[in-house]
Amino acid sequence: MAIFKRVPPGGQKGKVSYNAGIVSGIVSLAVSEVEGVELLSGKKRGLKLYFEKDGIYADISVRVDYGYNVPEVAFKIQQTVKHNVEAMTEYKVAKVDVYVAGVDFSEERSAEQN
Repeated sequence: MAIFKRVPPGGQKGKVSYNAGIVSGIVSLAVSEVEGVELLSGKKRGLKLYFEKDGIYADISVRVDYGYNVPEVAFKIQQTVKHNVEAMTEYKVAKVDVYVAGVDFSEERSAEQN
């Protein structure tokens, strides 16, 4: 697993190291904070991060619950991920792409069966 290092500006001594798993955990937590969406898991992972010079690029694949406005949910994911990563680390988020892989109708089905 890679370790990404950030040297603080202003000539401060020392450095802060972030494991890629830490940043991935922050992004996963941010997605879980958004209501009506679930990060994909299993064979098809729902999260890919790319660390570039101009910031972090995130590809996030989710399943949205039936009844939620997809563009609003996707925008909220982008906002939450950017805010959390930039608040908890010193990385900048360059881009967050959200891919909606499907809609979960399970709550509607269970309501019809009752």
